Amino acid sequence: MANAKDVWITGATGLVGREALTAMLEDPQLSKVLAVVRRSTGRTHPKLEERVVDFDALGPSLTGGSADVAVCCLGSTIKQAGSQAQFRRIDHDYVLAFARAALVAGAAHFLVVTALGADRGSRVFYNRVKGEVEESLTGLGFRALTIVRPSLLIGERTEVRFAERAMAPLSKLLPRSVRGIEASKVGRALARLAREPAEGRRVVLSGELHALGA
Repeated sequence: MANAKDVWITGATGLVGREALTAMLEDPQLSKVLAVVRRSTGRTHPKLEERVVDFDALGPSLTGGSADVAVCCLGSTIKQAGSQAQFRRIDHDYVLAFARAALVAGAAHFLVVTALGADRGSRVFYNRVKGEVEESLTGLGFRALTIVRPSLLIGERTEVRFAERAMAPLSKLLPRSVRGIEASKVGRALARLAREPAEGRRVVLSGELHALGA
């Protein structure tokens, strides 16, 4: 298809990343999808290429590739990461390493999933790191940067998060701007945003994601 785009995605084995990968593989306006992963997704598709990499050497692992758009769905929790330092390594350092590699590969548009409440000045460590990575990405020089900030994510994770599972039903009663959102909606929204023309910095909040991913 004319003007179809080649996409890189990382975080494709996580809750949002799995859904985004599915939506991108089904989208005829996205011609090729390279999944940059630490472990295989276990999927096969004519459009899909996987590259299993060591994220501590991400740049050299992606040398020579090309991309039009890059989508980052990397995300952890302090509990899952094991420490604040390791959480920052995953949610900030690895995100920036992927972004820099995508920029070298020619990507003009970078999309990143952070979180509702991301703020580099926040007293909450999680939100502060998310805000810091947004600021760092803004300075890299992409023609377009799209920051996606979902609220509580709803869906089946590989690991059980009891607090999120308990809050999910209640969150659906909140106003649309802050209520929980299905990971499948976020994934579809990411595919749509990846294929559409983009310029400058755009922040897409959770309320808008409900509409984009419907």
